[in-house]
Amino acid sequence: MLNPLSRWLLPLLIGNLSILTCVAQTSTAEDSEALQIYQDHCAGCHGAQRTGAMGPALLPESLARLRKAEALNVMLHGRVLTQMPAFARQIPEEKLQRLIELIYSPPAEPPRWEEKDITQSRVSYPVPDNDKPLFSADPQNLFIVVELGDHSATLLDGDKFEAITRFKTRFALHGGPKFSPDGRYVYFASRDGWISKYDIYNMTYLAEIRVGINTRNLAISADGQYLIAANYLPGNLVLLSSKDLSLIKIIPASSGDTTSRVSAVYTAPPRHGFVAALKDIAEVWEITPSDTDAQIRRIPTSEYLDDFFFDQNYQYLIGSSRKGNSAQVVNLDSGNTVADLSIEGMPHLGSGITWKYQDTEVLMTPNLKDSRLTIIDMSNWKTIRQLDTQGPGFFTRSHDGSPYAWSDVFFGPHKDLINIIDKKSLEIVKTLRPSPGKTSGHVEFTRDGRYALLSIWDDDGELIVYDSKTLEEVKRLPMKKPSGKYNVYNKTRYVRGTSH
Repeated sequence: MLNPLSRWLLPLLIGNLSILTCVAQTSTAEDSEALQIYQDHCAGCHGAQRTGAMGPALLPESLARLRKAEALNVMLHGRVLTQMPAFARQIPEEKLQRLIELIYSPPAEPPRWEEKDITQSRVSYPVPDNDKPLFSADPQNLFIVVELGDHSATLLDGDKFEAITRFKTRFALHGGPKFSPDGRYVYFASRDGWISKYDIYNMTYLAEIRVGINTRNLAISADGQYLIAANYLPGNLVLLSSKDLSLIKIIPASSGDTTSRVSAVYTAPPRHGFVAALKDIAEVWEITPSDTDAQIRRIPTSEYLDDFFFDQNYQYLIGSSRKGNSAQVVNLDSGNTVADLSIEGMPHLGSGITWKYQDTEVLMTPNLKDSRLTIIDMSNWKTIRQLDTQGPGFFTRSHDGSPYAWSDVFFGPHKDLINIIDKKSLEIVKTLRPSPGKTSGHVEFTRDGRYALLSIWDDDGELIVYDSKTLEEVKRLPMKKPSGKYNVYNKTRYVRGTSH
């Protein structure tokens, strides 16, 4: 088996050869001295075109969540547990400030990542001769916990709430891992475009491939045969075989002369395919994959929809734009828009949930801009309740095995609060403050819904286990900025109330 450093270096040396040997294009608007500093000190790890190599891509799209002051601090002092060195003694801070301006600006020549780059990046690792889990925990009640603090993941026993193993991941995972239908394999996507296949039973990586420069998320088909990745840069979708991560098809996200970023791609199990959210084209794409190609069905919409939610049967798509204050309901069977929802602020439908309420099904969505939760009757698409909160939220979660829905207050001064909503009364019945001063967010449940796991998003963070009925705290596990946690059973059965 390759050692950890070799495991990362080998695909980079193979897959980024074309980038590392090319000369970066410049323009009169770019700082020539900053460019030279970049070539001398950064290109070897981050690529001559800033598209990433052993280190992450250094492009505006990839740095969106990293403030310039934080980036400067990394340049000055390095990054713990990575290969990123400290440059404080080598390069004056004034010159590093100019380097910061360079990497936060678009390159003069748009970076490319084409078929040859994708295929050359793929690497396979030894396949263990073992088909049984090397642990005694229930394989269907396992969690993958993504820890962004040091780019690692923990495989967690969902009955004992104990770590089985902890392993390194690619830099800045994004979009949530996806499980094979039997729960044996998990697939990760990094913001820099790396797709990784991990064998949970044997606790080892099996294959990796780089599909883009700025990747949003990954989806797996309901039958487990296909993976598809959504890319901001370049604007496309990349279809892979789940078996060995080999490339099947690159699907440009274009319509006429317009090329779009792809916000996300989702599995639609009853429809035997995928649905893609396009950020710059007023269309919804339904994608049906095969071993050699993919069929695209284009559904026109009245505006750009870059945030999606689906009903439990995947007949209706509820989509919104981050620029607007409304949402559309599209019947995927007919392709027609059947309702317009008036939701003020910026609904985060991708983190919405549904549950049975009286004689109907309701949808609850958080709001990224306003301090409210909106509850909608899905039989007539009317708003039946708005709940005022202490600030904008990011995630809502529930489970059929729990009487409550959980919603964070992710943004603003009250980011340490979690609201508990009674699913029968549609009222906030309790507000928790798990770790005062630290951001609370993203709840996931055990397979039976008996316990709720909550993240404290801090480098000195925790995973907190609650009894989902009594709301009593059960256990705390120290972790490095745990972001999402994903239960095998819930994710492979598409359980109501959890993210799909």
